[in-house]
Amino acid sequence: MPTLNQLIRHGREEKRRTDRTRASDQCPQKQGVRPRVPTRTPKKPNSAPRKIAKVRLSNRHDIFAHIPGEGHNSQEHPMVLIRGGRVKDSPGVKSHRIRGVKDLLGIPNRRRGRSKYGAERPKSI
Repeated sequence: MPTLNQLIRHGREEKRRTDRTRASDQCPQKQGVRPRVPTRTPKKPNSAPRKIAKVRLSNRHDIFAHIPGEGHNSQEHPMVLIRGGRVKDSPGVKSHRIRGVKDLLGIPNRRRGRSKYGAERPKSI
């Protein structure tokens, strides 16, 4: 505990906050290449394996990104687009891959929430 005299001379130092968007360079989206797609088990009450991709961004940062929706066509070294948004039950995963852009296909035959999953508009009969 500092004395009053020490506080008058030096003051208190503010804590530095860690930057969560360090890898994105304050950009809304970022392009990257995916070296591999592992699955990861989530935190305690949940149990289904989450599809997670390790992505090397264009600024040489390596991050983990979640692949939303059911099924994906990820192969070796495709170009992908990353957006922000953490996955609450997967530690260290703070971004999502954008479906229907670059080499990651959208989900076919999806009717609701199509814009989130890159799905085409169904042909009305």
